[in-house]
Amino acid sequence: MHCFLGCLALAFPRLVLVLVWLFSDYLGDAYRGWLLPLLGFFFLPTTTLAYAWAWHLSHGEMSFLGVLIVIVGLMIDLGCFSQGESSRRKVKAARESRNPTL
Repeated sequence: MHCFLGCLALAFPRLVLVLVWLFSDYLGDAYRGWLLPLLGFFFLPTTTLAYAWAWHLSHGEMSFLGVLIVIVGLMIDLGCFSQGESSRRKVKAARESRNPTL
């Protein structure tokens, strides 16, 4: 079940974030509030999940492996942002090449 949830988290991190919030205490234990998970839902969902998982993996203390997991989650999120920007630029360039302005 955990492997399935991990693969699902890479494809749909916001969905998994909501499921983890509804059916477990990972987010409540790791963050002790609602503001950071809410911001993480909108801006860095994979990093938010990675931090919660790393927190539970190391039983409340952030270890080297936990920091590494969070860094990988951050890199995934930043990669998604840069891929989206790259796609936006390609679409804009294609539109401009079809309809050149005088």
